[in-house]
Formats: sequence, C-alpha cells, structure tokens
Amino acid sequence: MQPDSRFKQLGKRFWANVRIISQVLGYTEQGQQRIKTYSLAEMKHALERVGLHSAHLEMDGKPTELSQKLVTYFEYRAELLNTLVEPLLMDREEAANLYQSLKSRYHSTLPEPMNKQKGEKRTPQYFTAMINMIIEANRDGLDCNYDPRTLTMVTKNNTPLRTLARRLDGCFPSHINPTAVWEIKEYYNTTTFGSRVADGVYESLLDGLELEELREHEQIEIQHLLMIDSHYTWWECGRSYLCRIIDMLNMGYVDEVLFGKEIVERLPRIVQGWVAIERAKQQNRISPSS
Repeated sequence: MQPDSRFKQLGKRFWANVRIISQVLGYTEQGQQRIKTYSLAEMKHALERVGLHSAHLEMDGKPTELSQKLVTYFEYRAELLNTLVEPLLMDREEAANLYQSLKSRYHSTLPEPMNKQKGEKRTPQYFTAMINMIIEANRDGLDCNYDPRTLTMVTKNNTPLRTLARRLDGCFPSHINPTAVWEIKEYYNTTTFGSRVADGVYESLLDGLELEELREHEQIEIQHLLMIDSHYTWWECGRSYLCRIIDMLNMGYVDEVLFGKEIVERLPRIVQGWVAIERAKQQNRISPSS
C-alpha cells in the first residue's frame, strides 16, 4: 500500500487531530472486527470530552475544510483496512504454503532464516524468507544486506553524516549509504498483541522520523519500506495499530507498507525500482575520464 495523494503534505496539525479523535472514540466498532469512521458531531464531542475546543471543525454551522478532510480520511482508512488489508494478512499455515510455493519458484541460495522457537515450533521465518527470496530474484546482481547486524550509516566525503539509532532488518545494497531500508514484522507464533509487537510499530516511526530529518536537512532520500503479517496478531488483536500504521504511511514516515500476500505482486516491482535508482547512482559516480 502506498500513501494516498489526498492526505500527503497536510501538516502536523491535521495528524494531531487524527490521533486524538481516534484515541477518544476508539478505532474499532464495539463487538465487530471493523474499523470505525466518525461523523463531524462525533469528532466535536471527542475533543470536548478531553477539554479541547472544537470550533476549528465547524464555523457558522458549517464544517470547515479541516473537518471535511478528517471525515474523508477516516472513511478512507476504514475502507482500506476493512476491504483490502484484512484479506491480505495470512495465518501461519497459509504463510507456510505460500513459502513452499515461492521456494519452488525461486530456488533461493540464501540461508533460511529460522524463528527463535524450540522443538516442533522451530520453523523458517516464513514471511522474512519469502521477502528475501523475492529481493534476491529481482536485485539484478547488485549487493543486498538481508540481515545487517550493524547500524545504518550515511556518509559524506568518507565521513559519517548520519547514523540511524536502530539496526534495520534489511538494506539495499548496503547498510552504508543505502538506496532502501526495510523492517519486517511477522508474528505467527504470538497468542496476544503484546508490548513487543506494539514497540515494533513505534520503532518504524522512529526510523521514519530520522529519515525525514535526513531528507529535509541533507536532501538525501532513502526509501523506507515496512512489511507485516499475521492475521491473528494484526487483525484480531491489533487493529488499532493497523490504523496507526496507515496514519504513519500517510504522514510520510514510511514510503510503502506491504501486508502479507501483497509481497508476491508488489515487492518485485519495488525492488526493480531500487535497482534503477542504484544503477543511476553508479553511472553518476563514473567520471567522463574513466
């Protein structure tokens, strides 16, 4: 999923309203596994409940431009998650079957990443393994760091310019001056939506904030991709966090979010785009005299 052009560049005030209204009114309809939308009256009431003014939402009995955009955004977020995202999320068995299918197709030479479970529960990290296979098959011979165990660094004149705070799950083509970085959140073996899963959302937000600062102050673009799966974890337990992820996407802190099965069709095209960018960079580094 890519951000919707209607909600890009709306500014921090818009998202402040999105967050507080969502928190007060709740993300899902009570007793139903569906994401909520909110009317103008409900949004005004939400702000008033926490002691805030609501005049910026309605003037002279008419909705303001801001409130109209908020209503449209909440409708978009609910429709996207209820109808498109939910069917893309896989359970463990479905992920295992898709993994075997892709393994037969791609014949990957990469080491098989394994989960941290013991005994019969120890299996491949299906989602991560599929992502690695797809990237390997579409990287056009360029390097790729599928498991960087070091901090991502941006340099200038062979000196550090920025060093990101966290170790990311993947970097293309390297953890030094990458064209793209990504995070993978697969939780097939969890039985609740715990703090570790919630922390994963906020880790991606931190990465996005750092990349935004790099873009604004150094004019350096690094594509930031988030890929998540597990129907039980994200849909049955963590729908409010799916809403936060869609918010984060449209705020510009993630360039694209891929949900479950979406990696099969969308990820190859994304990687081919990375390859084109990296080839152009390489060409620009070649001097006329070389």
